[in-house]
Amino acid sequence: MQLSDKHLAYWRRTRLLTIALLVAWTVVTFGGAYYAIALNEFELFGFPLGFYLFAQGALLFYLLIAGIYVLVMNRLDRAFGVAERR
Repeated sequence: MQLSDKHLAYWRRTRLLTIALLVAWTVVTFGGAYYAIALNEFELFGFPLGFYLFAQGALLFYLLIAGIYVLVMNRLDRAFGVAERR
């Protein structure tokens, strides 16, 4: 089955979005772990910053990533005419 140019453009943009969000997830997860000792020199609300980022900040960032994915994919689906709701 041959995909049309419209289908290829849709999947290209979907892959780019997914890759961009996975890169952001990787940077936050592993970047925070790599710099945890340096970040612990600072405090936020009485807690070491490295601890606080993993206990609260990373989770909020993961929710933000999921929200961005939903919003962008809904717009993309509507733009390409493949949305479940019109």
